[in-house]
Amino acid sequence: MSERKLLETAHGVLSLPVFLPDATRGVVRAVDSADLESVGIEGLVMSAFHLMQHPGSTTVKALGGLHTMAGWSHPIVTDSGGFQAWSLIRENERNGTLTDKAIVFRPQGGKDKIVLTPEKSIQLQLSYGADVVICLDDCTHSEDGDDVQRDSVRRTIAWAKRCRDEFDSLTARRDGPHPLLFGVIQGGSSFELRRRCAEALLEIGFDGFGFGGYPLDGEGALLTDILAHTRELVPAQFAMHALGIGHPRSVVTCTRMGYDIFDCALPTRDARRGRLLVWNDDPERVNLISDGWFSHIYIGDDKHMKSAQPLCEYVDSPAQRYSRGYLHHLFQLEDAAYYRLATLHNLRFMVQLMKRLIVDSDSG
Repeated sequence: MSERKLLETAHGVLSLPVFLPDATRGVVRAVDSADLESVGIEGLVMSAFHLMQHPGSTTVKALGGLHTMAGWSHPIVTDSGGFQAWSLIRENERNGTLTDKAIVFRPQGGKDKIVLTPEKSIQLQLSYGADVVICLDDCTHSEDGDDVQRDSVRRTIAWAKRCRDEFDSLTARRDGPHPLLFGVIQGGSSFELRRRCAEALLEIGFDGFGFGGYPLDGEGALLTDILAHTRELVPAQFAMHALGIGHPRSVVTCTRMGYDIFDCALPTRDARRGRLLVWNDDPERVNLISDGWFSHIYIGDDKHMKSAQPLCEYVDSPAQRYSRGYLHHLFQLEDAAYYRLATLHNLRFMVQLMKRLIVDSDSG
C-alpha cells in the first residue's frame, strides 16, 4: 500500500488527488459555500486576473479577503492570469499586449488598461489571502510555432524568478504560516522545451508545479505524451497541478501519470447547460480503464419529459431527490433551482471520482 499524498495549507489539508471547482470571480455559479461543503468539495480555484477587475482588489480587501468574502474556510488556489491573457489577448490583439515586462490588458478593447506584472500578480494573490499562489506565466497553445514556444519558456522562467523574489520579500515580513508558491511549466508540445522550463523552475525552487499551456491538440485530444513527459520531469514529492483539466476521463488518465490537482469549469458549465454526469455502475466497482464507466445525460431531451427515474442512483447529491422528468421541467423553465441542483450533482460526481482514485492510489 502506497503512502497517501497530502497537500498542507493554512486553511486545511487537501487529500490528493483532488478536483477543485473554478470559482473564477469568487463564486461557483448557482451555489454557495454551504452547498459546496455539502457535496464534499475541499478547495476552490479563483482567478486573480478576474478578481482584480470584479469586484476589484479594494473591495476584496474591504470584505476581509477571499475566504471571508466567500464564506469559505477551506483552501483557495489563485490562478495568476497567464491563461486568461492567452485566451483574451492571443485571440484578439485589440484586448492588449504581452511583453517581457508585463501583460497589458484593455477591457473590451478600450483605452483603459490594466498592467499585470509578475510582481503585481504575487502582490494581489497574497493580499487576497490565497493558500496556493501561482506564478504568472506565458501560456501558449500546443500548435503555436517554435518561436512562440521558445519565447514563452524564456519569459515564463524570467517571470517565475521575479515572482519568487517578490513572494519571498513579502512573506518574510509576515508572521504565521505562509502560502505555497507554484511554478508553471510551459513548452507547448516540445519535449526539449518542457525539460528546459522544468529544470529552470526546479532550480529556482517552488512548493509545487503546474502543467501550463492548453492541454489539448488541434483535434481536441488530450496531450497524453507531453503531459506524461512533463510529470516525469518533476520529482514525485512535489504536487503537480493539471491546470484546466477536468473531463472525468482526462482526470483518470492524468492521475495515473501522477498528477495531483485538477481544476476546470467544465463540470459546472456542463451542468448549467443540461449535460449531467452519471455512473453506469456502483463507483466502487467500475473499471476506470474501460470506456463505459460513466455517461452524460442531456436533461433537456424530450425523452426525459415524463421520466420518473432518478438522475443517478449512485450520486448522492440534492438532485437525487427529484426525477429526471422534474429536472427536465426545471431546465426548460430556466429556473434557478435547476442550476443549483445540476451543479451540485456534477460536483458530487467529481468528488466521488476523486475518492475512488484515492482508494486506487492507496491500494497501489
